[in-house]
Amino acid sequence: MVETRRVFGSFSVDDIESARRFYQETLNLEVERGGEEGPLFLHGPDGSATLVYLKSDHQAATFTVLNLSVNDIQTAVEELSSKGVEFQRYPGIEANEHGIHTSNGHSIAWFNDPAGNGLSLVQES
Repeated sequence: MVETRRVFGSFSVDDIESARRFYQETLNLEVERGGEEGPLFLHGPDGSATLVYLKSDHQAATFTVLNLSVNDIQTAVEELSSKGVEFQRYPGIEANEHGIHTSNGHSIAWFNDPAGNGLSLVQES
């Protein structure tokens, strides 16, 4: 049996400093930097951590790599929009005028980080 201490996700970016600024200044996450070229550790308020590493041949993920759970998605979307974040709309997924999709009591809005990776805000029921 594998004895696991903790589990954490990771994804790559093409510019570690741009990623640091975005995650720390735009998304207001606690960011720990492991060195000049990274990696970065994004720390959630619940103690979770996600590793972000530099990859020279980075290609943006075609799926959501990080979900941010929020209490009020409308306020969060407005705040990030005021900081220049553009929310995505996907064919076949209905969304309101702010790009927020609601289904089964959950609301979600998708956007990208500077490296093109898909992120989302989620308001859980």
